[in-house]
Amino acid sequence: MGRPRAGGVLVIGDGAVWLWRLADDRWPQARQRLDCYHAGQHLAAVGWALWGEDQEQFQAWLKPLVRQLKNESAVKVIRPRDEALAGWPSGPEAETVAKEIASSKAHQERMDYRAGRRAGEPMGSGAVEATGRQAQCRFQRPGQFWSTIGDEALLGLETFWRNDRWSLLFPHTAFDPAKN
Repeated sequence: MGRPRAGGVLVIGDGAVWLWRLADDRWPQARQRLDCYHAGQHLAAVGWALWGEDQEQFQAWLKPLVRQLKNESAVKVIRPRDEALAGWPSGPEAETVAKEIASSKAHQERMDYRAGRRAGEPMGSGAVEATGRQAQCRFQRPGQFWSTIGDEALLGLETFWRNDRWSLLFPHTAFDPAKN
């Protein structure tokens, strides 16, 4: 409801291509950011491919890269993976590393976490995911069954209530659902 008044739009998502296509289609002016947690998962996948079960080497390699990713630049994180791949023999591990490097390069512009932090923007999609879990719990509790029409109507009411816009639905009354 506040989109027309918003100063800007930030789309945060995981690496799924369809999400970015949807964002480009619906909000072409929006800034885009890859969820920092997902970026970290991709780093970890490379670490597992490189170091396998050697937890000490894995952690020693991963921790500085995660810190750089959050505080400095995605380029500084991508370069060490390129270097690791250069000397790596072919095989499944090399394929994993190459795939993760390609993914990071494709999302490089979406990985400016330092600028986002400075602007006071979220680095991840946790708040949105938590809201989705709350709504799912509300509508899918044990023993509850809703038709599509009933589900959509209840979702609309729940959204008005959560956004403190109940009076828009019932302007003629001072009804407070919290006191019901």
